[in-house]
Amino acid sequence: MKKKTQQKPHSQRYDELKTKVEKNKIYSIEEAIKLAKETATTKFDASIDLAIRTGIDPKKSDQQIRATVNLPHGTGKKLKIAAIAPPDKQKEAKEAGAHIVGGEELIEKISKTKKIDFDILVTVPEMMKELAKVAKILGPKGLMPNPKTETVTPNLKKTINDLVKGKASFKNDDTGNIHILIGKASFDEQKLIENYKAFMEALNKNKPASFKGILIKNITISSSMGPGIKVQS
Repeated sequence: MKKKTQQKPHSQRYDELKTKVEKNKIYSIEEAIKLAKETATTKFDASIDLAIRTGIDPKKSDQQIRATVNLPHGTGKKLKIAAIAPPDKQKEAKEAGAHIVGGEELIEKISKTKKIDFDILVTVPEMMKELAKVAKILGPKGLMPNPKTETVTPNLKKTINDLVKGKASFKNDDTGNIHILIGKASFDEQKLIENYKAFMEALNKNKPASFKGILIKNITISSSMGPGIKVQS
């Protein structure tokens, strides 16, 4: 008989923080962000994370959500950006803020070492054929450039500049949920609210055309290692 795995108990810190969140209350975004900041008691600058449960069927390809959003105040997280480009565009990529820049030799290095030391990879359309060689390495890590997230672009300078300023990509997971970082606990409340509103606008704009139901089922906001707070949708 298969043994049931016991759920790991939460820490005393988490349990104490959870008492600050009313069990069945659905908070306004202003109340929720204030509470998320109050429950961000980690020693590091906690992330403020958003989780959206959507009504899409993730098994249907025409209901997938994958897009980008320009968060007006950025995420607070410094991304290590890599750019793969032909020699005549590599200087442009470096000047725009890319940390790692290369061409076919960088693809070869990824292929041989299978090591990834960047958070996001951007490229130009003409390099996609070469990048196919490392698709099995990049794909599972969500790092394969894609036109839908604008990481395949003819304008490397603009794309990299936008990423440095706080452009973020989002997509649904296998259960139809979407997770995104909207800032840090050190951000003031108004900045987090503005980032939240920018994301929600982008999400609604990218509702799949074939989907006719209720897109947003529920919204939860939380700080790193903090309790979930339900938000009015």
